This record gives sequence, structure tokens and C-alpha cells, in this order.
Amino acid sequence: METQDTIAAIATPQGIGGISVVRVSGPNAGAIASQVIGPLPMPRQASLRSFAGSDGHQIDEGLAIFFPGPGSFTGEDVLELHGHGGPVLVGEVLQSILNAGARPAAPGEFSERAFLNGRIDLAQAEGIADLINSATVAAARSAIRSLKGEFSEQINAFNVVLTDLRVYIEAAIDFPEEEIDFLAEGAVEARVCSASQWLSDLKEGASQGALLANGIRVVLAGRPNVGKSSLLNRLSTEDRVIVSDIAGTTRDVVTVSTEIEGLKVELVDTAGLRDAENALEAEGVKRARRAIEEADLALLVVDDALEVEGANGDLENQWTASLDYILVRNKCDLSGHSSGMLEEGSPLTVRVSAKTGAGLGALKGCIARAAGYQVGAEPPIMARQRHIQAIIRAREHLVQAERHARQGHGELIAEALRLAQSCLGEITGAVTTEELLGSIFSSFCIGK
Repeated sequence: METQDTIAAIATPQGIGGISVVRVSGPNAGAIASQVIGPLPMPRQASLRSFAGSDGHQIDEGLAIFFPGPGSFTGEDVLELHGHGGPVLVGEVLQSILNAGARPAAPGEFSERAFLNGRIDLAQAEGIADLINSATVAAARSAIRSLKGEFSEQINAFNVVLTDLRVYIEAAIDFPEEEIDFLAEGAVEARVCSASQWLSDLKEGASQGALLANGIRVVLAGRPNVGKSSLLNRLSTEDRVIVSDIAGTTRDVVTVSTEIEGLKVELVDTAGLRDAENALEAEGVKRARRAIEEADLALLVVDDALEVEGANGDLENQWTASLDYILVRNKCDLSGHSSGMLEEGSPLTVRVSAKTGAGLGALKGCIARAAGYQVGAEPPIMARQRHIQAIIRAREHLVQAERHARQGHGELIAEALRLAQSCLGEITGAVTTEELLGSIFSSFCIGK
């Protein structure tokens, strides 16, 4: 990537607000500043300045802060102009900077330069985007851990372990005259096995972080008039869906985002599943079944007040979707049964009342449990699917190394360890490709 030019972008969201920030980074930041604000401010000190257009007229007035490289976010000279939050004003300021010699920054280019200049590694850069996009407090706390470098520290520490093991094995291979059978006592196999288990534990934690980052999509399914819409309103704490005693009120798919046990959840209300009475209802049922196929988890809602066998349409026994589901027995306020989770079994079954809220806490816990999220534990380190896949591939190489150790193939052990390290290097950016960097940073905000 060419980093000899100077880039600029608006770093705050579009729209009207109290403050807007324009960020500039690159070798010509100082020269551009002289045209727009006059002499550079003292490093890292806010200075009140007038912001001038290319023709010299004043556009705005605000604070200017200069961060000289390499001690800036990007590792380059960085200038930030904090002005009034009007779209017209900030647009003029940016245009003045572009006229002075900068070019518009690409999405994520400031963070990409920080990575390329060694200010942050790749996992930390992704932590920035994850922090910005956090939908829950738990997700934000997890992203902060990645941004601070905790995930990278774990990877780097483990790489040291693998390096020491490689050095030992390769030294023994290179100096056979010492006549040391370094595989005979099983010490190498034990160390490789321990490393493999460590990666398994890391994958478990990373999977928790990925759940926080991505959230889950939960569809509410069931017969008409069993209380799906009322339950969605309860879970989302908002009256987002029309509720009526008339069966078949919901004809289309309705999606609501909420937080359950710290996890971002998209709740999807659907039309009641039954033999359609008209073309409109048939389309609603068709969309409901499509929503079920696209979800991560289903809440199969039935009426707990209906004791007659088959009164709920026998959906419990006719569930054909490959999707896991929680059986939700709603309307326990009418049936007189106690609310809460029923005895352990398959599927998970919870008795609730969408009307009174009884049993909602147990249901939320079941949703998190079914998704594989550990409620109450320390927020995990934020991770992405690419991190998990890299860990899986690294562990596969370690499993191969165990097999080679049992068979006495020292050279193959060393090679398997090298390949495992290469996989882990993709997480922090020690091993990268242009395609990987392009894929990651193109998803960032412009100005970040």
C-alpha cells in the first residue's frame, strides 16, 4: 500500500451535531496545516484556530491538534480539526484540506496505516472496528480487551512456546552425533499434546467472543394465536408488534434487535403455521418457514392452557427443520402451571406468561445457553470467525505433530509446528496477504 501520500476524512458521523472532526495523516500534514490553519500548534495541545478555505476566507473556527509521527495513532504526522457539527461546514473544511494536497481516505485507511507502521497489530485493528460496532455493553468490554492487545498477547506467548519446542527438535535433528533420542521418553509428544489442549481452550474463548460480536438470530414460530407477538414484545421490552386476539394478525416477518443476557439478539416474529385460508396467509406462512431456515435458533411457542392432545397442531412432534429449538409453553397464567424451566430434557422447555412476564428470566437464560454463550463469566476476548478458523487449522497441525511424535518423525514434527505458527500469525498479522488486509479494512468506517 502506498503511504507516501497524505489522506484526509471526516472522522465523525454524518449529520448535525455539536462537533465534527476532520482527520489528516501523512508526510504533508504540516504543510497542509499551514494553508488551512496557519502555523502548527504545539504537539498534542489543543489550539483555537480559524479554518480557512483555499481562497483564504474563513470557513469555521475550532480546535486544532497536531500529533507528530511516529508517536501518533497512524505512526505518521496527524492533524485533527475539531469544528462545529454542521454538514456544510465540515464538508468545506475537508474540501479545503483536499485542495491543499491531501486525498480522500479509503475505508479503514487510518487504521490500516497504524497496522502497517507497527502501531497496532491486526487483531487490535479489528478490535477498533468491533468496539465501534458493539451492540451490547458486554461486546464493548470484550472489544476493549482485544484493542488493548490481550488476544495478541496470548497468541504471541503461545508462539514463544512453539518456537522453543521447534528449536529443541531442530537442534536434536541437526546434531545427531550427540546420540540423544529426544523422542524416546515421550516428552516431545507430551509438550505437543499440552499445546494442542491450550489451543482448544483458546478456541472455546474465541467462540464466545465471536458470539458477542455477531449475535444470534432467533425466530418465534408456532400456531396462530399462541402469543408469539406478545412474547417478542416482552423480550424486546418494546411494543413493536401488533397484538390481537384475532388469529393470523401477523402476516409478514417482523425483526426486532434487542439484548438478552449481554448477547445481541435479532428476534423474528412470523405468521402462524397452519393450512392457509387464503393467498395472503399462504405467503405469510411461506415467509415464516423461510425465516425458520435462516435463523440460528427457534422458539417454538405453544399454548400451555390447551391441554387437549393435538390442540397445538402437534408442532412439537412435526418439527422438521434442522434448526435447534426451545419449546416455550406460553400462557401459564391461564393454565395455572408454575413458570420457569421444566426438568432437563430435549428439547429445552420453558413455561412462561408473555402477559405477566413470568418465566421470562428462565427463557432468556435458555436462549443464551442454547446459543452456547456462558452467562455471568468474564467477558471473553472479542474474536472473529477468521480467528476461529485459524485456530482450528493450527490445532489440526498440532494433532499431526502428535502423530509424528509417536511415530518418531522429528522432521515432520518441526514442519507441523511451523505450519501451526503460520496459521496463528494470520490472526495478529505476522502473516498477511493483500487480499486479507483489503477484506478486513474495507469494512471499517471512513475516517477510522
